Amino acid sequence: MFKRTSTGPEVLLAHPGGPFYARKDDGCWSIPKGELEEGEDGLGTAIREFEEETGIQPSGELIPLGEVRQKAGKIVLAWAFERSGDVTNPPPSNTFELEWPPRSGRIQHFPEIDRVEFFDLETAARKMNPAQIEFLSRLLAVL
Repeated sequence: MFKRTSTGPEVLLAHPGGPFYARKDDGCWSIPKGELEEGEDGLGTAIREFEEETGIQPSGELIPLGEVRQKAGKIVLAWAFERSGDVTNPPPSNTFELEWPPRSGRIQHFPEIDRVEFFDLETAARKMNPAQIEFLSRLLAVL
């Protein structure tokens, strides 16, 4: 999701939830994304996951931004859409279970993402997973 401002476009990024990312910032934010379900196509997954993670239904023109391969081998497909306005923090994200603290026997629930925020492209490039920075260049090229 992106919005146009007087100083240029800004993109919405999500910060991963849970204890491993609680004190991490630069390099760990991401576009809202998720796993393909059986029989689902990339665009369908992108729309479903975006809404599950942010509470926002993508609408309008969905601009294909292609795919990138992250360091661990995960392939990420992306589409962009324009929408202005505020976002909810914390977003109504799905949760996951994790034994925390480790070896404690206590299972806790954590949000998949704990916050979302708009960033200008320069700041977004510093904040996001390095493999996804290519999406910023592709978005800028179509704008």
